[in-house]
Amino acid sequence: MKVLVSGASGMVGTALTRKLNSEGHNVTPLRRSNSNQSTDPNWDPASERIDLSHGGPWDAVVHLAGENIAAGRWTDKLKRAIRDSRVNGTRLLCNALAKSEHKPAVIVCASAVGYYGDSGDVELNEDSPSGDGFLPTVCREWEAAAQPARDAGIRVVHMRIGVVLGREGGALAKMLTPFKLGAGGILGGGKQYMSWITLNDVVRAMIYAINTESLVGPVNAVAPNPVTNRTFTKALGRALKRPTIVPMPAFAARMALGEMADALLLSSIRVVPDRLVHAGFEFDHPSIDGAFASILK
Repeated sequence: MKVLVSGASGMVGTALTRKLNSEGHNVTPLRRSNSNQSTDPNWDPASERIDLSHGGPWDAVVHLAGENIAAGRWTDKLKRAIRDSRVNGTRLLCNALAKSEHKPAVIVCASAVGYYGDSGDVELNEDSPSGDGFLPTVCREWEAAAQPARDAGIRVVHMRIGVVLGREGGALAKMLTPFKLGAGGILGGGKQYMSWITLNDVVRAMIYAINTESLVGPVNAVAPNPVTNRTFTKALGRALKRPTIVPMPAFAARMALGEMADALLLSSIRVVPDRLVHAGFEFDHPSIDGAFASILK
């Protein structure tokens, strides 16, 4: 296949590109550029400029680009960047694909389990309603922004991605140093559910979505066994053979991170991957202990 990838330089995009290339596919990154003279497909979402006239046509598009939601404390400016980079970028790309002479068969768009919001211990699947607050609102608008591609007959898959675990970056990479030093511990009460997936499995799930025509609309990209923060913390401690006795109380997390603490660390989102499982996808790492054993070996 010929595959166009936005956000190709990020942790997931890099791993996806590597995997697709290893399988013999041809990957083209959608580069950010301020130059209209570029010979690669390029775009500048902030100025609503995109040029897909080079390198195509593509059989599939994977859209991963977006401002890092954990880049820092959520100021009004950063929240606008988080929202606009996803919503406006998705709309710009999908409009361009819809107008192209040779349309891809499928676009796999990143979304997030933040769509569901804080839901306690209620098990959530793709048919569960969206929640309230900043992240659920962003996710709803993000997914709605792909409507031009749907209207043009392109199959659109929204991968609602959980916490991606890999040594290459993301949440786990930030946790490893304090945990190795024995300074790891539960966050808040530790009862909040975390919906997670290994980097290996999220890449495999994206490629599976490209190749599986029955997958359309929202697809939860999470392992089938979400765990509480306490279970996650103890499993990571076991994998590293380190104690996990230094908790971070909820008030301390809020003091350090503000609104982001409630949205990313203290909220409980118990999501299961019903559509992937029913479509026949098999996880390499369905359990948290097995995931850590593979990642940290």
